[in-house]
Amino acid sequence: MTKPKVLVTRRWPKAVEVQLSEKFDTVLSNNDKPLRPCEFRQAFKEFDAVLPTVTDKIGSDAMELSRPRTRLLANYGVGYTHIDITSASSHGMVVTNTPDVLSECTADLAMTLMLMAARRAGEGEREIREGHWSGWRPTHLVGTKVSGKTLGIVGFGRIGQEMARRAHHGFGMDIVVHNRSRVASEILARYNAVQADDLDDLLPRCDFVSLHCPGGAENRHLINSRRLDLMRPNAFLINTARGEVINEHDLVQALAFETIGGAALDVFDGEPQIARNLLYSDRLVMLPHLGSATAETREAMGFRVLSNLDAFFEGNTPPDRVN
Repeated sequence: MTKPKVLVTRRWPKAVEVQLSEKFDTVLSNNDKPLRPCEFRQAFKEFDAVLPTVTDKIGSDAMELSRPRTRLLANYGVGYTHIDITSASSHGMVVTNTPDVLSECTADLAMTLMLMAARRAGEGEREIREGHWSGWRPTHLVGTKVSGKTLGIVGFGRIGQEMARRAHHGFGMDIVVHNRSRVASEILARYNAVQADDLDDLLPRCDFVSLHCPGGAENRHLINSRRLDLMRPNAFLINTARGEVINEHDLVQALAFETIGGAALDVFDGEPQIARNLLYSDRLVMLPHLGSATAETREAMGFRVLSNLDAFFEGNTPPDRVN
């Protein structure tokens, strides 16, 4: 039988690329850059499956064609707001993602960011590298204690729960959660957590707020000037969810006028472009979207895509179908 023709839009872990090439008629990425809409339109005419990542913007303009050959968009990543699901469905394209496998590592990174922001680690490293450290002194780069404080978690899915487990059982933090639906009492009990009535109720109660909610239009600028004003003046905001969840202009203002204690971001609105004003704040820690960036997780994500491909081309429903 002729193997399905598959396009991989970016470079993936070698072990995954090898299996893709063995199982399918696979075209791998040469330049490791996001595809343009015109390139997607051409790909949809030539390939049975296209394997995009979160940096590949597949909007309605990329879907402006008739009778595409592509039947499956097997996304490498959990989030899929970068894909126009409505247009994909109108063309009969199935969309899948890669849940579960990156929850632990993303929570690890959220904890890393929280600790870095609280203990001013970014400032300290820059000071040493720039040759400005004059030695230990009692008032130098004094930060904030994390253990025993209150953590607010916005979005209590798999990653949010992994964050709660680390924070409560590892650092003795009190956990307050906000979620779109009611969280089962037995799940809250695992972390001695309480669920806030709404986001406005959660924000004033917390020393740290960690975002783990979906992106997309529904949550765009969920954190804005009004909600930043609800936070404690010494509280910290952590985002490993999606960049668009925060109004970055409003965040810059809150940091500049010290209406919050600080922030730490792994994701950005419009990344890889970074709003210039973000770069000038010492009260902000920034990492380049490293949430799932461990060898184990990146391979597991790729093999999850393979499972979806196998199921689809065997005539079965892919386990991670989202539309």
